[in-house]
Amino acid sequence: MLKRKIGRIDYQGSAVMFGAASLGDVTQEEADQSIKHALAHGVNHFDVAADYGNAELRLAPIISEIQNDIFLATKTGKRTKDEAKTEIYRSLERMKVDSVDLLQLHAVGTIEELDKCTAKGGALEALIEAKEEGVIREIGITGHGHQAPVTHLEALRRFPFATVLLPLNYYMYSLPEYRQAFDALMEEANKQETAVRVIKAVAKAPWIEGEERPYATWYKPFDRQEIIDACVHFVLSFPGIAGFASAGDIHLFPKIVDAVERYGSMSDEEAERILSSISGYTTIFGAPTSID
Repeated sequence: MLKRKIGRIDYQGSAVMFGAASLGDVTQEEADQSIKHALAHGVNHFDVAADYGNAELRLAPIISEIQNDIFLATKTGKRTKDEAKTEIYRSLERMKVDSVDLLQLHAVGTIEELDKCTAKGGALEALIEAKEEGVIREIGITGHGHQAPVTHLEALRRFPFATVLLPLNYYMYSLPEYRQAFDALMEEANKQETAVRVIKAVAKAPWIEGEERPYATWYKPFDRQEIIDACVHFVLSFPGIAGFASAGDIHLFPKIVDAVERYGSMSDEEAERILSSISGYTTIFGAPTSID
């Protein structure tokens, strides 16, 4: 398994993170099988959130026993200090651990949400306090949508976050405004040695109303191995990316791991040919155009 340093954090994490949103609505047996598959293939970077359904509970039986061997990250979506502090300790209890390696402010994709988190009495104060108490080791921030790069750049001006987590895929980076904002964020993140971790690498498009949904993801994912390979190649070839989260469905996870294990076997030109020729490839966040 390809490993990459997580910014200024002294840890070599697997290039693919186990995106534990996939465990939100599965049985414990299904969760255990998926986690064991990850561990067997060298995945040591696990990313969950308090609001991913039962995901923290599903991680607990195995993760609590091997915590010293992995990098464990979770998130709080609360916006006030008191609410966030309560949720942090609830996450620890649910996962049966005494601490986590990374606690992230979750879904901060606009300046408005950032203002809530960084205001006096906001959630950031809870994370700083929890770090001082030794129950979290590092503080990060995550965000969805087209404003995430701009928001996270401003976030790094306000606080030295150890990590940022935001969308990146071939289509989104083809949008000039998103590309410019993402590049600006990468430049600042490199200066601060902040780890840039990405999501939605294999997202194809929004689901169409009434369409059959064979996967648990809230968007339509790619599921052909060749296209997944190209998507993974794109994000892992991107300079400075510390890693990417797998899609939120346990059935897609083995294909994504397989693509990472074969990373380097596809050329940039081949990935470009595959991704540029996909009909219906678009953003899942509401941009008006698509690559046809």
